[in-house]
Amino acid sequence: MKTVLILNGPNLNLLGTREPQVYGAQTLADVQALCDRACDANGFDLDFRQSNHEGELVEWIHEAGRAQAAGTLAGVILNAGAYTHTSVALFDAIKGTGVTLIELHISNVFAREAFRHHSYISPVAKAVMCGFGVNGYALAIAGLAAMQAGSA
Repeated sequence: MKTVLILNGPNLNLLGTREPQVYGAQTLADVQALCDRACDANGFDLDFRQSNHEGELVEWIHEAGRAQAAGTLAGVILNAGAYTHTSVALFDAIKGTGVTLIELHISNVFAREAFRHHSYISPVAKAVMCGFGVNGYALAIAGLAAMQAGSA
C-alpha cells in the first residue's frame, strides 16, 4: 500500500484557535483524523506532519522524493502556509525531487490579501486546491488516488 505524505507548514499547529472565521474551528488533530479516514477510503497509508521550520519541510520533501522513486509514496499534499508566498527553497526542493505534489490551502487565497495571490509552489505542483476548508485535504487525497489510477 502506498503512502500519502501530508505536510503542514507554519502556524497550522494553531488551527482551531487562529482566525477561526478564516480557517474554521477544527484543530490539526481533527484534520489528521479526517485525512486518516480519507486515506483508508482510498487505499493509502497516511504520514501526517507539521513544522514551523522551512528547512525541515525541505528535508521532508527530499525524503518524499526518495520514497516516490522507491515506489512507496503516492505523493505529497503540502499546505505550506505563509511559505507558499516566500519560499524559493520549497520550490527548488519540489522541482529537484520531481515528487508528485498537490498544493493545498484551507482558505481561498485569492479572496484574501494581495500578497497571498502569488505562490512559489504552484509552478511545480501537479494540482492546486484552495477554498474548500479542511475538507480540501480529503479532496486532495481523492485527487491523488485518481492520479494513481490514471484518471486525473
